[in-house]
Amino acid sequence: MIPPRTPRDVARTVAGVALAALACCGFILLGNWQVHRLHWKLGLIHDVDTRVHAAPVPAPGPAQWPRIAAGHERYLHVRLEGHFLPNMSTLVRGTSRLGYGYWVMTPFVTEQGIVLVNRGYIPSGMPENAKYRLAWAPGGTRQVTGLLRQSEPGGGFLRPNKPRKNLWYSRDVAAIAALRNLPAAEVAPYFVDADAVPGGARWPVAGLTPIRFPNHHLGYAITWYGMALGSLLGAGLLLRSIRHRRRDSAS
Repeated sequence: MIPPRTPRDVARTVAGVALAALACCGFILLGNWQVHRLHWKLGLIHDVDTRVHAAPVPAPGPAQWPRIAAGHERYLHVRLEGHFLPNMSTLVRGTSRLGYGYWVMTPFVTEQGIVLVNRGYIPSGMPENAKYRLAWAPGGTRQVTGLLRQSEPGGGFLRPNKPRKNLWYSRDVAAIAALRNLPAAEVAPYFVDADAVPGGARWPVAGLTPIRFPNHHLGYAITWYGMALGSLLGAGLLLRSIRHRRRDSAS
């Protein structure tokens, strides 16, 4: 005869099954998040593949800005014509394939509004006066081509932007425009990574936009779902072990 379960046995069983169920739910949520990231990454790769090497088109104007702010037209190859605003550049800390340094972000005035242009990278090891001398925008009417990028509000990972101290870790278009007292209604909600110009100045270095992106999300999702399945199997083995122990104690 199998002995009745004691309250202690019931508590152990319930705790074990609850922990396994909680782990399973957590792993499933992580797997679902990786599936979401997979679809996002595939969309990003598609946008890059179809737009980066296309001929530049006129940059979206105010009528299209709400669509851009909603996340559309990323990495569109665009063309701008106008002039840079002098002494308005902002240095944003960032990493490129040339190392850690700064992106030179300068307002560019067009007939349709003001677009923040990432003119390129300068290294961090330069003296402060050299950094700001290189950030000085060229004068006169110019044509700029480059890739349309989404604004990066807030800052970098664990490093928020500090506008009052002029410390920037992300290319936050609205915040940079506010720092420079640019009229918000006239500033595009995106910025443009300028193309490299053959024979141009050495610094800043343009044309460094990453256009290849690793995509391991499917593997991560399979791993998380596998761990969810493993937690269910573990719960089953726990229940089986408890049943066997009760049978052994009854014999």
